[in-house]
Amino acid sequence: MKGQDPFLLFAGSSHESLALELAKALNTTLGKIRIETFPDGETGVEVLQSVRGRRVFVLQSVARNPNHFLMELLIIIDALKRASAKSIELVIPYFGYARQDRKGMERNPITAKLVADLLQKAGAARVLTMDLHTEQIEGFFDIPIDNLYARPVLIKGAKNLQSPVVVSPDVGRNKMARHFAEELKCEIAIVDKRRVGPEKIEMDALIGNVKGKDVLLVDDIISTGKTLEIAAKVCILNGAKSIRALVSHALLSEKARFDGIEEVIVTNSVPTSNKQVKQVSIAPLLGEAIKRGLKGESISSMYRSMKI
Repeated sequence: MKGQDPFLLFAGSSHESLALELAKALNTTLGKIRIETFPDGETGVEVLQSVRGRRVFVLQSVARNPNHFLMELLIIIDALKRASAKSIELVIPYFGYARQDRKGMERNPITAKLVADLLQKAGAARVLTMDLHTEQIEGFFDIPIDNLYARPVLIKGAKNLQSPVVVSPDVGRNKMARHFAEELKCEIAIVDKRRVGPEKIEMDALIGNVKGKDVLLVDDIISTGKTLEIAAKVCILNGAKSIRALVSHALLSEKARFDGIEEVIVTNSVPTSNKQVKQVSIAPLLGEAIKRGLKGESISSMYRSMKI
């Protein structure tokens, strides 16, 4: 139809505020959909407008209540597929179950692979996500997947950095820390972390120099904050001037504490009402990626040209 948008944007119920921000960034409105819970707990979905032959995007963050929101997303995909949508592309700011990406013990599941299989089987044609816990998850999909990086919006949220140094709170986040350091043109340090129990962590040593510097602790996920809290103590003992934390996904529990950290900056990939953290929006980042995808332009090159 003449004058019709080249796509439709729908959203599940996991993150209404981000969905509205993304719609605004794309200069569109959210598609009409009814999501309800039946008395027996089952989820019901009804698409309230025509999607026939249309390219459809669905935003859903699989967090807070991941089982419910994952099932809801699968049902939405099926509803859109049966309503004859041309393609169904998922916008999943936080990819739930990403930390179960390998067999930790002999009889463990690889749940991240299971989730990828479910999304594809339901009818997803493409996935847009952000800061996967491990990049190997991309290989679990047989459909295109774009893994965005929250780095630009997180760096923009950190102010008054006189002499920054990026610190990885454990060896696993070393690659992430190096990308931040390259962006800021500064040095990197690594805290050697050793987990000795489900909720007990020991820090052995600091590799690098933080004396007199503004420390930026970077991580992809924060829950209790224990890893960052202990890393901050190590940096303080080694003469750090100030300490901030930049984290992609705020899966904050009620036990979350940030002793020794002056400011915790997180994205709004997951809804949170925790007043201890400062949220920065990823809606412009997601919007730019979608616009480039619609035009057939490179998504990986957008970080050099976009102003968030």
